[in-house]
Amino acid sequence: MWYYLVMMSKPRNSFDPKSFLAKIGDGRGVFKYRKDQIVFSQGDPADAVFYVQKGKVKLTVVSEQGKEAVIAILGTDEFFGEGCLAGQTQRIATVMAMTDTVIARLEKAAIIEVIQQEPAFSEKFIAHLLSRSVRVESDLVDQLFNSSEKRLARLLLLLAKFGKEGQPEPVIPKISQETLAEMIGTTRSRVSFFMNKFRKLGFIDYNGGIEVHSSLLNVVLHDQSQIKN
Repeated sequence: MWYYLVMMSKPRNSFDPKSFLAKIGDGRGVFKYRKDQIVFSQGDPADAVFYVQKGKVKLTVVSEQGKEAVIAILGTDEFFGEGCLAGQTQRIATVMAMTDTVIARLEKAAIIEVIQQEPAFSEKFIAHLLSRSVRVESDLVDQLFNSSEKRLARLLLLLAKFGKEGQPEPVIPKISQETLAEMIGTTRSRVSFFMNKFRKLGFIDYNGGIEVHSSLLNVVLHDQSQIKN
């Protein structure tokens, strides 16, 4: 009985998902990418999931007609490439580093194993999937009901991580107006017009990147589209 109580009182080894993702092991590795370096290309075999430890990446797709579009920009503590877990055999997008970036790569078998064996990791991964699903749904509503000005303001706030857990990252690494225009479905000239407007109103600054102030929330919250439940 005494032995049983002693064993029960000993703390169990806690599993830290971030520490696990930062270490090299069976079926997983950590790699450094330079700015503009390709992580994987559209059409490549889908055989692993990736996790951004540091930096930012952008996801782009190219149509059969050769038109390219940016569909997402992901940063620290975000996964990508998870389509391989749902039966995807080829990559449907190209991923490129936007800054010097550190990325963990987990082979399909390795991530399935840790999801099955470690509740802390599966909780983190499920939270990512749910967050991504909500983001996609919100993006669709944004495209359908909001003006291009509000879409741009919302995108800048998302890139600066306002509203997410932890401290926001108010300075967004240099990103072209063409990329911003592709992501919100408008022209570069419109993005230029709104960016100048935001700067004059004190909502953003240019300081080696785009510095986003919380006051930009006023653009998103003002006169919001009414959506009936």
